[in-house]
Amino acid sequence: MARESYETYEHDVLIIGAGGAGLRAAIEARALGVSVGLITKSLLGKAHTVMAEGGIAAALGNVYPDDNWRVHFRDTMRGGKMLNNWRMAQLHAQEAPERVLELERWGAVFDRTGDGLILQRDFGGHRYARLAHVGDRTGLEMIRTLQHHAVAQGIEVHMEYTVTRLLKEGDRIVGAFGYRRGTGQFVVFRAKAVILATGGVGKLWKFTSNSWECTGNGVMLALEAGADLIDMESYQFHPTGMVWPPSVRGTLVTEGVRGDGGTLRNNTGERFMFRYIPEFFRAETADNEAEADRWYTDKKNNRRTPDLLPRDEVARAINAEVKAGRGSPHGGVFLDIASRRSADYITRRLPSMYHQFKELAGVDITKEPMEVGPTAHYMNGGIRVDADTTATTVPGLHAAGEVAGGLHGSNRLGGNALSDLLVFGRRAGEHAALYAKGLSGAPSVDPGYLDACAREALLPFESTGAENPHAFQSELQETMQSLVGIIRTESELQEALARLGAYRQRLPQVRVEGGRAYNPAWHTALDLRALLTVAECVTRSALERKESRGGHARGDYPSADPRFASVNVVIRKRDGAITPTLEPIREMPTELKQLFEEKR
Repeated sequence: MARESYETYEHDVLIIGAGGAGLRAAIEARALGVSVGLITKSLLGKAHTVMAEGGIAAALGNVYPDDNWRVHFRDTMRGGKMLNNWRMAQLHAQEAPERVLELERWGAVFDRTGDGLILQRDFGGHRYARLAHVGDRTGLEMIRTLQHHAVAQGIEVHMEYTVTRLLKEGDRIVGAFGYRRGTGQFVVFRAKAVILATGGVGKLWKFTSNSWECTGNGVMLALEAGADLIDMESYQFHPTGMVWPPSVRGTLVTEGVRGDGGTLRNNTGERFMFRYIPEFFRAETADNEAEADRWYTDKKNNRRTPDLLPRDEVARAINAEVKAGRGSPHGGVFLDIASRRSADYITRRLPSMYHQFKELAGVDITKEPMEVGPTAHYMNGGIRVDADTTATTVPGLHAAGEVAGGLHGSNRLGGNALSDLLVFGRRAGEHAALYAKGLSGAPSVDPGYLDACAREALLPFESTGAENPHAFQSELQETMQSLVGIIRTESELQEALARLGAYRQRLPQVRVEGGRAYNPAWHTALDLRALLTVAECVTRSALERKESRGGHARGDYPSADPRFASVNVVIRKRDGAITPTLEPIREMPTELKQLFEEKR
């Protein structure tokens, strides 16, 4: 291949991903006086963050003054079954309120209490009403606010680019290589520090709430650069996605429906969640309908409804009901708010849900129940980072948001994702900027390596095989859905590994035709490498954790095992092999341990 000239940009801090974490990081880094480049795979404002509906978890105490960071910390740790990085959970709970108030100062318009404070709603796993929200469109308002603030700071935005490799000089990161999605032109980004804020991996499964961008590129980039991954087995299947019609199966149904009074019922009309209360949450969960209903208005004297147990518990309960033959006509269960709240309340509090079901399913949720079922939703694990700085194990590389692991342990509580983006996006921007300011001289990159990156990206055009990239991805998604889904077993995980090995052998046979400009088949072909890498990481981690905990459920090991209670599964790639190891969790300080000994 003749050497191609590469479009080149230089920034002190390069941020890959322009969702909530990436935008917040960009704002903070720019405030520290460094030059910032922000790359987005799609258009600015189109990030997957806009699809987050319910709210931002922060212990503001506006609805229940008893709420505080300690209660939020405890809820987060218990929701994650104590596999969380406790320091991340502590910082998150302590800093989330200020991050929400900061958004308000920047122009975010939240729903209000009667006395003008930011209104907060109930969500699963949270002791108190804690989610600051804008109806059921909170993520959209967050992105609008952050985007306007970022643009006002003069941050350079690179829209519709895909990054295929991170660049290194010795052991440290010095930039990224990628291409313009519209023209196919290769691009080199030189940078002193790089922040990965690329979001999740949901397009690995057939039924998912995730948009097309969520193909695991950031996880692969970090792993190939030498970074550690953590808790990859703990993937979250949100309990309530649409199940009908097939064209929209997996589309998210916000937890806010249950937070605002909606209940789950099977095909006999039973509120079945009372039969699925785990011992871990029994003391704080109502065991009868009367107490559960009173909890919505009197949380001090009543226990929380089981409809708002953490997501992993609810998803497995729905899965069990369907398998037992008690599901809805299209393979889910019923979510009913119509019989419990007025039409005016529903359309005011849940406007997006009302329109979503009306337009996509022909269902009026003010008059009839919804059909819902689990959908692949959120990566609890991800790139291993330092809690305070968000630094990975590779110098010059930081990560924040869904792509980073640790905060959520084995299961994320609803609402913690948006506050995660704000808290650790800010920290990533700050510490990447400080790292960059501490370096002297411009980073250099071997021209031969750039040419190798370009040759690698063009391989699908040169292939003589007959594999269609879209069909290949669909087959991979079917494998992950059937063998590495909500409930896993040794035999199915081993079968999945065997299939993944076969896919690796077939990957060079993926062929695309046409030119590099406006070629979606080429984009998909390049994403397959990331999807296969993440699929193997998830499967190997799931084999390593021989127990059920949080988002990871084993049918052959259905209970939690004390031997795994204080270890994380860490993934590394060395000499071309992806390898899992069990590593102990750093011990929590005494003052934090005491929060779990108090009676609640």
